[in-house]
Amino acid sequence: MLNLDEYFKTTFEDKLLFKMLEREEDQLTPATRLLEKRRELAEVEQALATQKEEFQMKMESLQQRRAELERKELQLKESLEKFDKFLKENDLKKNRAIKKANDERDMKKAKDKEIEILQVESENLNKECKQMKNKQDAYMIFNSFMLRILNDTEEFNEIRDIISRYDTLISTYKDLVEAEQRNQDMIEKIKQNTLRETEEKHNEILGYNNLLSNLQSEVEYYESKALFWESKWNHIKNTASKEALKSGQIKMATRNLYNVIKTYQEQIITEEVTTLQQLNYVRIFGEDLTTITQTIYNEFCQDEVN
Repeated sequence: MLNLDEYFKTTFEDKLLFKMLEREEDQLTPATRLLEKRRELAEVEQALATQKEEFQMKMESLQQRRAELERKELQLKESLEKFDKFLKENDLKKNRAIKKANDERDMKKAKDKEIEILQVESENLNKECKQMKNKQDAYMIFNSFMLRILNDTEEFNEIRDIISRYDTLISTYKDLVEAEQRNQDMIEKIKQNTLRETEEKHNEILGYNNLLSNLQSEVEYYESKALFWESKWNHIKNTASKEALKSGQIKMATRNLYNVIKTYQEQIITEEVTTLQQLNYVRIFGEDLTTITQTIYNEFCQDEVN
């Protein structure tokens, strides 16, 4: 409220000051100017009071509207809370109803399944009962047959004796079958052993035959090698004979040449020397003879030149 008073006061003071400035230009008398100012001031105060009263009325109206809005807002909030509570309760009831319906549906399915199982079991029991009845009817033939045997023979006193004899015969038959099976197994085992031993002997004979064939091949190979080396030996002997003959001829020629040189040198052979020594002696003589001949030839050529 104080701020509004200051606002209106400032506004009217500005207007009053503006008018006073305008009147000063008219050069009014001070008394007239004072009265005019008082009149204007009264008008301004009257207008200010009127506006203040209007503003106060507007403020009261606004406060009433605000209070009404707050009251309505509170009512709306309460209504919303009640409606939300109603929705939650309704959802809870709905969920309980759905759960109950689902449970009842599951229970119904389980009961239906149980009924189906019981019906199947009942049908199976009826079938089994019928089968047992059929077996009973079928076995009545054997009962009549055994009663007839008891009446026709004095060996058995009761049906139990016949069954006991039957069990004994069946047991004996099984023993005989088992013994026969054991004998057959033994015979089969002997056959298998004989066949295996025969096969082993056959394989052993084949092995010896292969070994004999390999040895025969080796004998033939070594015989061919012996013939080859025998021909080689004959060739070597023939070659050795020829070489021995040639060696003898060389030795004889060397001996003759050695004797000729010794005779030429008028030397007497006093000791036996080897063929190699003879050849060495002949070589030295030949070299000396070549040197002498070359010297004589050179001197002859020199004399011819002179």
